[in-house]
Amino acid sequence: METQLQSIFEDVVKCVFRMFMDTPEDERTKLISCLGAFRQYWGTLPQESHEQCVQWIVRFIHSQHSPKRISFLYDCLAMAVETSLLPPRMVCVALISSDSLEWERTQLWALTFKLIRKIIGGVDYKGVRDLLKAVLDKIQTIPTTVSSAIVQQLLAAREVVEYILDRNACLLPAYFAITEIRKLYPEGQLSHWLLGSLISDFVDSFRPTARINSICGRCSLLPVVNNSGAICNSWKLDPSTLRFPLRGMLPFDKDLFEPQTGLLRYVLEQPYSREMVCNMLGLNKQHKQRCPVLEEQLVDLVVYAMERSETEEHFDADIGGTSQLLWQHLSSQLIFFVLFQFASFPHMVLSLHQKLAGRGLIKGRDHLMWVLLQFISGSIQKNALVQVIATCTVPFLSCFCLCIPVPDINKPQSTHSFAMTCIWIHLNRKAQNDNSKLQIPIPHSLKLHHEFLQQSLRNKTLGMSDYKIALLCNAYSTNSECFTLPMGVLVETIYGNGSMRINLPGTNCMASGSVTPLPMNLLDSLTVHAKMSLIHSIATRVIKLAHAKSSIALAPALVETYSRLLVYMEIESLGIKGFISQLLPNVFKSHAWGILHTLLEMFSYRMHHIQPHYRVQLLSHLHSLAAVPQTNQNQLHLCVESTALRLITALGSSEVQPQFTRFLNDPKTVLSAESEELNRALILTLARATHVTDFFTGSDSIQGTWCKDILQTIMSFTPHNWASHTLSCFPAPLQAFFKQNNVPQESRFNLKKNVEEEYRKWKSMANENDIITHFSMQGSPPLFLCLLWKMLLEMDHINQIGFRFVIHELKFSTSAGGQQLNKCIEILNDMVWKYNIVTLDRLILCLAMRSHEGNEAQVCYFIIQLLLLKPNDFRNRVNDFVKENAPEHWLQNDWHSKHMNYHKKYPEKLYFEGLADQVNPPMQLQPQYLPIYFGNVCLRFLPVFDIVIHRFLELLPVSKSLETLLDHLGGLYKFHDRPVTYLYNTLHYYERHLRDRTNLKRKLVHAIMSSLKDNRTPGWCLSETYLRFGMNAREENVWIPDDTYYCKLIGPFTSPMAGKSPGPFPNCDWRFNEFPNPAAHALHVTCVELMALAVPGKDVGNALLNVVLKSQPLVPRENITAWMNAIGLVITALPEPYWIVLHDRIVSVISSPALTSETEWTGYPFALLDFTACHQSYSEMNCSYVLALAHAVWHHSSIGQLSLIPKFLSETLKPIVKTEFQLLYVYHLVGPFLQRFQQERTRCMLEIGVAFYEMLQAVDKHCQHLSYMDPICDFLYHIKYMYTGDSVKEQVEKIIMTLRPAMKLRLRFITHSSKIETSSSAASAASASSASSSSATPQPPPSTLSSSTAAASPSPSSSQHTHTPM
Repeated sequence: METQLQSIFEDVVKCVFRMFMDTPEDERTKLISCLGAFRQYWGTLPQESHEQCVQWIVRFIHSQHSPKRISFLYDCLAMAVETSLLPPRMVCVALISSDSLEWERTQLWALTFKLIRKIIGGVDYKGVRDLLKAVLDKIQTIPTTVSSAIVQQLLAAREVVEYILDRNACLLPAYFAITEIRKLYPEGQLSHWLLGSLISDFVDSFRPTARINSICGRCSLLPVVNNSGAICNSWKLDPSTLRFPLRGMLPFDKDLFEPQTGLLRYVLEQPYSREMVCNMLGLNKQHKQRCPVLEEQLVDLVVYAMERSETEEHFDADIGGTSQLLWQHLSSQLIFFVLFQFASFPHMVLSLHQKLAGRGLIKGRDHLMWVLLQFISGSIQKNALVQVIATCTVPFLSCFCLCIPVPDINKPQSTHSFAMTCIWIHLNRKAQNDNSKLQIPIPHSLKLHHEFLQQSLRNKTLGMSDYKIALLCNAYSTNSECFTLPMGVLVETIYGNGSMRINLPGTNCMASGSVTPLPMNLLDSLTVHAKMSLIHSIATRVIKLAHAKSSIALAPALVETYSRLLVYMEIESLGIKGFISQLLPNVFKSHAWGILHTLLEMFSYRMHHIQPHYRVQLLSHLHSLAAVPQTNQNQLHLCVESTALRLITALGSSEVQPQFTRFLNDPKTVLSAESEELNRALILTLARATHVTDFFTGSDSIQGTWCKDILQTIMSFTPHNWASHTLSCFPAPLQAFFKQNNVPQESRFNLKKNVEEEYRKWKSMANENDIITHFSMQGSPPLFLCLLWKMLLEMDHINQIGFRFVIHELKFSTSAGGQQLNKCIEILNDMVWKYNIVTLDRLILCLAMRSHEGNEAQVCYFIIQLLLLKPNDFRNRVNDFVKENAPEHWLQNDWHSKHMNYHKKYPEKLYFEGLADQVNPPMQLQPQYLPIYFGNVCLRFLPVFDIVIHRFLELLPVSKSLETLLDHLGGLYKFHDRPVTYLYNTLHYYERHLRDRTNLKRKLVHAIMSSLKDNRTPGWCLSETYLRFGMNAREENVWIPDDTYYCKLIGPFTSPMAGKSPGPFPNCDWRFNEFPNPAAHALHVTCVELMALAVPGKDVGNALLNVVLKSQPLVPRENITAWMNAIGLVITALPEPYWIVLHDRIVSVISSPALTSETEWTGYPFALLDFTACHQSYSEMNCSYVLALAHAVWHHSSIGQLSLIPKFLSETLKPIVKTEFQLLYVYHLVGPFLQRFQQERTRCMLEIGVAFYEMLQAVDKHCQHLSYMDPICDFLYHIKYMYTGDSVKEQVEKIIMTLRPAMKLRLRFITHSSKIETSSSAASAASASSASSSSATPQPPPSTLSSSTAAASPSPSSSQHTHTPM
């Protein structure tokens, strides 16, 4: 091949350059002759040899030294391309990739790039992209300094780049070009000098597109940890750089490229934030991966804590100041992240030493050493760490020259003061064991501490009156010889000695005698290693007693102490994880029902902030347990059912979907096979969760959703119906499901008839064995309790499963008058309190879960009211329990004595003792009670009361009855685990039912909040203004808050978000609080107050928006984004009527003259929509404020709330968007959220993509002149290549075909058509472009030497190309 090619081209060259006086016509003739010879040869070449042939031709040309020869041969190549003999892409690639193309050969450089400029118009757009990259790489080879004499020739390469980047030429999507440029010249890097301002201007032309895809003030937005919005993709960061994961190579604002250290620091500082940190950084516990940026932030947080301790007013070294909670939290965080190897402890200690060296921060020294001791004492056994730990820690140990005095060991902070000495003891102990040379003498500053510990160790009688035991445990936890003594004292204190016994509630129930648990201050003073030893000792003892089936119950002190130890997240593996996955299964396997009952009581009444997956795992265990025949024991069954009910109803709204989707393959494991009440409770929880999180928003069916299989399984286990007033509160898809799966109800007349028949059989049977045989027969109707009811009704005395007949019978009895009704209530009351046939909480739960309609429902609720209030039995129990007890169990050491006193006064009988006493002759029962440490009928009733209140709220006629119940029993909410959350869920879920029932709302809020007034500091929940005006019932003159009220309400919420200390709400130990951190508390109490107002939700929503949209003197201008963040968090946590008003504001802005009239704009629209810049320059407009606020709200929204945006765009905004400014505003409004739609709800993303084109179509028809076609097209290309791909191709192609020629020309690469316009149309596009675009005059690219019009279309080769996202 080379020989033939050489023959052809050398002959031509010789022939041509033999004649010096050739005319242009002669040269063209020779060109044609040369091309003819080459054409004949080219036709004989196989396809696979074409590229090799072109490369040889280029090498041959570049081997020539005469510029005239090179020019002639290049003309030959140009003519070959023009006549479609050679493909232009192949020629351009061969030219640009030639090794001979060097900037030093200036004439060859100039001629080559001139040829590329001529023929590149025929290259397909992806080929142009590759050529652009190659040209830019070639330009990079030019040094920074060259002779000015050759610059002119070098500029030929710049002309090619300029032509490629010419938007009017449309050789490729400009989006492709910016991608290649940004890869070569990232943010902050200057382009090559040869390109001058060409690249920077082109990059700047994409800044509007970047802004359209940016959330206003994103770097200032902060989440509430453990809030539903915090688990979405909005807060994810790159784990190596801490930058936002931005899509596309766009020139975003500089702050978006910065590491978001502030965001991560804020989250890390929040208690119970470790799961969110892992979610943000994509850290997986199963994959050990060190994260240096996380390490750095943990170190900075420790330094911040040191600084805070130093500057804290009234700092008391023995108390720890308000920073004590921060140190406690930091210790837990460090252990977790180092334990899972996300952070390296030696690296962190070294970094700490570097950052603290020479700063003289003394006040926080002991706390810092305490934090380091936590990890060192637990990890010292790892040989690989000891040398690093020693070398890193020695600088800390030797940095104090003066001898540190022994602190007062009666104060808990003394353990922190001894931390340095403990570290030294652990390091030296390890060095001794390893026979290492790392042993170091005791530093002079620690000698007094060390001598004190040695002396205390020699004292074999240790008391519990000070913290000496904690000091010894901390110092010698790795020395088994010395550790045995102090740990033995702790263990003996809570186990009790072997001989002492005490009584527990019930009969025949004895326990070991220790009743005083270890106080929290003492447990806090133990290192993690010591706590792990203690909890391991307890768990081992419990398992041992379970295997031995001991008849003596666990000591109350042991149970209470174990409960307190489970609150420490840093010992999770031995704590709650061991409790669920090891202890419970072992106890169950041993059939130790007493210990099992104890563990369930602990979980019900003593545990806080248990991760949801553990709670759902326990629920699964409980359902399995209920199916085991051996557990058919009244007391245990009652405890299992009560615990399961608590677990179900306490599930957070944002927890339901993530947890239950884990069981979709086998939903039976988390559902009850027998208990209709528990399954109903789960459905109610599911309805509430999907409502609060707006999961079903915009959907009418459960088809394809995660809850479909769960609902179908429930209906197969326990078929049931719902009353219409309950069903009306369900989200629409759930309503549709239960209407489609309606279960036929048994006629109440048939039920009455069946009971009468069974009663006649009963009376006719004289033989006791016949009676037992009949009613225990397999398949016999569950009517035995109804028979007991009949006996009591007719005979006032008695010679267990269906309660429905009770309600129906009472329905018939109401016609007999009040006397008969009173008789019925008295009988029911006797069944509970006198005969002990059923407990009150189970009876009320069953009644509350019935599906009666109309009058029957009212009668049912009336019975509930009478059962709870008419007899004094339950009211007296509630009043005494509330009066004599406090909910802060972690601060008490006398709970057991109060517990026993209450049970002695009101003994619980769970084995039909009353029934046994009443029969003739009386039966002597001596049941073996399981140990009761915490529970009673009042506490068991609380989750039932939650359900009762909800049922009463659904039925308007019983509102007064509910108010009466709240008046008499509301004090029980003093002991509710989550009173504010329950109130929040109730007001949110029943917002529609409570809109016009302001008195009932007020009563509900007052009853629950006032129950806690004696146990909470003032200002913990409701604002002073609301308490003064909102709580006072004035029907004739309803209090309407003004703007100042809303500003004062939102203001305090910004403080915990900004980390201000002290915050607006009283500080507390968050380990035992309802909420995990101050911000979560602030969010919920603020929302409760807003929903409790006697003001329509729409008005409240508008007032919240006005806090920043109107000029408010109480809103500091410099903190406007923090206030927008607060409003976004609050308004998205409220029901739909509150936040949907934002849509009205957006419509108002888009319809305003500023956007509808082109003459209203006085500046560049993208600058005016840059809220941050405008706000700083005092030049913002209302539209930019609304834009920024909408972004803040939507950034915090759940995906369910965001899913209304497609409908909002297509039905509301599309009809009114007519101008270019309106279109740009809508793009900027919604554009930043496409990434989240793609990740969480793809269907919505595709609908939005189509809506964007439909709006463009309307604007294109309406506007004669379009000034910003390029940013619009750039944004649409961004959507295609980053999000939709070809998914909306069919709809989009039809729309693009209707657009004006200039727009069609720019968007031609979005469709698969290689040629949208004919040549003549393209020519008109060029003229239209010059008339309608603000860009430079278009210059359509010539794809041949003779025609300039065909260049507007891609070459034939590009028609075969498939457009796919990059």
